[in-house]
Amino acid sequence: MNEPTTQKVAMITGANKGIGRATAEQLARLGMTVLVGARDLRRGEEAAAALRAAGGDAHAVTLDVTDPATVREAARWIEERFGHLDVLVNNAGITGSGQVSPEHAHDQVPSSVDLDMVRAVFETNVFGAIVVINAMLPLLRRSRAPRIVNVSSHAASLTLTSDPNGPFEALPPSAAYTPSKTALNALTVQYANELRKDGILVNAAAPGYVDTDSNDHTGHLTPAQGAAVVVRLATLGADGPTAGFFSQDGPLPW
Repeated sequence: MNEPTTQKVAMITGANKGIGRATAEQLARLGMTVLVGARDLRRGEEAAAALRAAGGDAHAVTLDVTDPATVREAARWIEERFGHLDVLVNNAGITGSGQVSPEHAHDQVPSSVDLDMVRAVFETNVFGAIVVINAMLPLLRRSRAPRIVNVSSHAASLTLTSDPNGPFEALPPSAAYTPSKTALNALTVQYANELRKDGILVNAAAPGYVDTDSNDHTGHLTPAQGAAVVVRLATLGADGPTAGFFSQDGPLPW
């Protein structure tokens, strides 16, 4: 292994842009070795090079959460290079509607949704998280303070989305993205329950309405602001919460 075992290592999926990249930047600034997971290795390399130019220790890793072979290969490489993993951030996600603002995502409406689109969204946002967590767990178990953060959304909250006067009342209903994030929250709780006894803290983060490609840059928060809660959950102390759902302002209702 080329790195000292005391060095904390963080793997972030979908880290070449947006919230994932901002998370990588902030964890690198905290002194962690950051692994930039990206489907397109060239884009991952560009992001990692920028992190290194800013003084961070960063490496690009080819990782497509819908392609288990790339996930297994990434885990094998991490084991060979570092021998362990301290932080896993499941950030890779798709809306299914492409680069449109949420109020224009009319293709998500339940009664007319394309089932293949729903399947594609769940493949990335839900099944992809399972694939990555299970591949990385043996490495996380070798950490002294393993943390898993699943990047969710305020839209995952059944409490908020079911309120007719709530924050989502003006948006078209969603049968793909929104339920996929609710399912990710449910998975977060189940993994947390299984891994609690091992000291692995597993939480879901809601970054807020962040200016990213996925909402056609209509968000009002910067990626750095959105990443703050992700970083906080990735760096929890031993007495930190697990099986929780948090925004930067604190716990969110399920």
